[in-house]
Amino acid sequence: MRWDNLRLDEPLDTGGGEDLFTASRRDRAVPLIERGAVTRTFDTPSFRGMTFYEVQAKSVVNRVPEASRMPFRWTINPYRGCQHSCVYCFARNSHTYLDLDAGADFNTRVVVKVNATELVRKKMASPSWAGEHIAMGTNVDCYQRAEGRYQLMPGIIGALRDAANPFSILTKGTLILRDIELLAEAAEVTEVGLNVSAGFVDKDLWRSIEPGTPAPGRRLEACATLNERGLRCGVLMGPVVPFLSDSPAQLGETVRQIAETGAGHVMPIVLHLRPGTREWFFSWLQAQHPGLVEAYLDLYGRGAYAPKAYQNRIAGQVRELAEKYGIGRPRPGFGHGSLRPRSATASRPAPAGHPAAMPSPRALYASGSPKSPEVPASRGSSPAPHEQLTLL
Repeated sequence: MRWDNLRLDEPLDTGGGEDLFTASRRDRAVPLIERGAVTRTFDTPSFRGMTFYEVQAKSVVNRVPEASRMPFRWTINPYRGCQHSCVYCFARNSHTYLDLDAGADFNTRVVVKVNATELVRKKMASPSWAGEHIAMGTNVDCYQRAEGRYQLMPGIIGALRDAANPFSILTKGTLILRDIELLAEAAEVTEVGLNVSAGFVDKDLWRSIEPGTPAPGRRLEACATLNERGLRCGVLMGPVVPFLSDSPAQLGETVRQIAETGAGHVMPIVLHLRPGTREWFFSWLQAQHPGLVEAYLDLYGRGAYAPKAYQNRIAGQVRELAEKYGIGRPRPGFGHGSLRPRSATASRPAPAGHPAAMPSPRALYASGSPKSPEVPASRGSSPAPHEQLTLL
């Protein structure tokens, strides 16, 4: 079993003999992970059929592998598995590392690192910690529905705020608005980058391909609220789903609605299909759009990425639409970047060569950029480029 970094060293103690939650639930021994972990199920509509594995993780601030081309080196992922159930989520395959499957298990069996806040504070206090940027929401969504119960993010954000440590969050979850004042406090002392993920605004496609997420319109409303509060928030426009959300009219309507949020930037990402995700996606495609299976096999071949020419075309169209609708321009009523650190020395300097104080979890571009984001040279023949971040 590959659960070493999630091992519970001691049985979970909720204190005073009380449960973590007031909702009715059944506790039982965990067959999958080592003795001391707690498995919970909840007899409430929004969690019916879900299983939560509460673990005392050994680490939660994790280093990105050196081979990665991501523009950050550290992440925090308080959950593994995701109730959003996005058919295309490339984090699916990571569930197989836990001897769970990348399909239904990923949607319904969620690992919860219940000691995440404690571990973040410990890391921030370590003499060896250099105060580097930390990205959140880059594997599974830290504001998925489970966060409403476990409430790990307020403690994590509070720890980063107290350490004046720069961070970014990418989410599909409107629950981020619960923490808006904490985020504002953090933005007073360090750099905070926020992005909402919304690849399209088609409600029928949303219900089919992202069944556990808030509606795209609600996500964009959350983006607008964050911007109105002075917290600069952009939109990760991903995924653009070939043949289902990539027509000029669909792209135009999506970018128009993004512009209405006051988003400081927009970044399109074309659907990519890595192992584990590819199989699950094609199963969905065969059931929902069987007439497109051959078109997808032709477009993606045996690789994970659509051809470079297709990706460049989408990037160019979105860039032109962003310019048309004024994304990135200051707008009355939206506080773009108005919350700034109190001083240039408020946060610890990042080490040389590190892309500190990023406005987003990766190098997003604003409208008017001179060129499209980097894309792979051919189908499946290149490593993941910068823009291929996990789609939550």
